[in-house]
Amino acid sequence: MKYAAVVLFNNKNSLSAVDYVPVTDALLAGGVFLDEVEILPYDSDYGMEISRLAAGRDGVFVIADGALHANARQAVEACAGAAFEEECVLDAGKTLFAVLPTGERGKTAAVCGLLPRINARRNNSYLRMMLSTVTAPPDTLREALGKAREAAGESLMLHARERFGVCRIELIYDRATPKMTADEVARILAVELTDYLYSLDDCTPAERLVEALKLRRMKVSTAESFTGGGVGRAIVRVPGASEVFFEGLNTYDERAKIQRLGVQEKTLREKGAVSADVAYEMAAGLIRTGDCDLSIATTGAAGPTSPQDGVPVGLIYIAVGTKERVSVFRFHLAGDRETVTETAVNYALFLAYKELK
Repeated sequence: MKYAAVVLFNNKNSLSAVDYVPVTDALLAGGVFLDEVEILPYDSDYGMEISRLAAGRDGVFVIADGALHANARQAVEACAGAAFEEECVLDAGKTLFAVLPTGERGKTAAVCGLLPRINARRNNSYLRMMLSTVTAPPDTLREALGKAREAAGESLMLHARERFGVCRIELIYDRATPKMTADEVARILAVELTDYLYSLDDCTPAERLVEALKLRRMKVSTAESFTGGGVGRAIVRVPGASEVFFEGLNTYDERAKIQRLGVQEKTLREKGAVSADVAYEMAAGLIRTGDCDLSIATTGAAGPTSPQDGVPVGLIYIAVGTKERVSVFRFHLAGDRETVTETAVNYALFLAYKELK
């Protein structure tokens, strides 16, 4: 089934922004992929665009601020040749139309009003699979998705969503699709992305790590610099984390690294706080106490400026330690301070999980 959307914005107001992502995300979560999204000014002839999109599609949805709804509804009614009998949905037989608010109100309207109508039309006949990855390079993801789409043909839809280093790939297919086809597409993705795959369902890296720690009856400790406790916070948000989380330290100051973790003053002086050597000694310092089985350490430059000469913004080091070894990983991340920090948190959780596999 094919769907499209028209997003209307006020081009007379340069400060106006259309918060349509909660709506499209709600549709995606309900198994509705939008194969085309047109963002148009409200004073354009968007009725023509609605008519174009409606040809050959099962649904067309207009997303707009409340002040624009009256005109949007008129344009939809003209295209459908029928009038709205419900608040946001117009069922024209062949095509399902909707005019939805923006933001959280639009999300609620999509979940409570539109998705039930879509599901009724397709008789809840779709199935879905999910794969989740972390740290996969963009080129690797594109190549894997390309191979998967080639195998899927027209019988299965694929959608990838990436946020802060975590990519969730959804496979949605009709019950009439041969199970062998869906399994083959999932197999291709799992093989191509095996080094970055952490889950075959919709869970977070922290949830997967806590699950692995519980199975092994292990304790984890964290020592964080630029991530500011984000790694520990992600872990303790998972129900039952108290069984596996020993302690979390935020050692921003060099003296804290020396006094609490045993980082060598010479290492800090010669290598700098943002270095593989310091990350190694931070993780090793947690393990040295003997009170945890797994340690995670982070150090880096999140921006907007670098704390250390010769260290570019976005350069980070993550160390993962056990009683047998300490491994250090180097990444250079792009983006603003939040993006670098949150991506590093997910990377750290994933690398710690991989250490237990």
